[in-house]
Amino acid sequence: MADKEQCAFSKWSCPVVGETADGWLNDMNGFHVNEQHVMQALDSAKDGAIAEGNVGGGTGMLCYEFKGGTGTSSRKLPTKLGGWTVGVLAQCNFGRRYQLTIAGAPVGQHLQEGAPFTNGENPFRQDDGSLIVIVATDAPLLPHQLKRLAKRVAIGMARTGSLGGNGSGDIFLAFSTANSNAVHGNEMGLSNIQTLTNDHIDPLLGATAYATEEAIINAMVAAEDMKGHNDVEAKALPHEDVRSILKRYGRLKEEL
Repeated sequence: MADKEQCAFSKWSCPVVGETADGWLNDMNGFHVNEQHVMQALDSAKDGAIAEGNVGGGTGMLCYEFKGGTGTSSRKLPTKLGGWTVGVLAQCNFGRRYQLTIAGAPVGQHLQEGAPFTNGENPFRQDDGSLIVIVATDAPLLPHQLKRLAKRVAIGMARTGSLGGNGSGDIFLAFSTANSNAVHGNEMGLSNIQTLTNDHIDPLLGATAYATEEAIINAMVAAEDMKGHNDVEAKALPHEDVRSILKRYGRLKEEL
């Protein structure tokens, strides 16, 4: 929550809320979340590393027909490129099994056994699923530049194999923690704002795509088997099988 000094300059707040439909594993129309849950979430909020996989809004997620969830990743640029950091939080609820790509290897094509198909149809319809990604950076970027970062999330999504879908509700937001004192201004109401020139944001665009790719995979790696309401089951990504496939394609170094 904001401290007193921040509240003095912020008379109101406008929270941004997103959602991904998790109706296969969750009774999402049951209205089970009440005011007590919301206040508990706000009171327990803290900085630092967060849990991944079947947590929070990621609890009922499905990704590439495996158990999906919440994932994070970040990239820090070298000092010569500014030393800026890009962090990504992803909530992953999309993708068909055969599309799954990890480190450029067609992993999903080798994991068809047990795929949740019924009479040739996918009951989860994950081409109608969603991906919500929040991109945070300490780089001094203006709103139109942050919009360009948000667009690069789609590249990270594509690197994991997805092509999106007609019903896919993909929502990408980006913000910067730089220029935090801009709200104060001087006695004339003027404030100084720093920003990178467009010629210097290429590394940040690439970092966003790579961090998104890893956050999606991290969400699946951290996820666990789950049985939801109506006894619908979702299996987690089989780690050892994935390692074997990646080794076959030369994506993993042999263990010493």
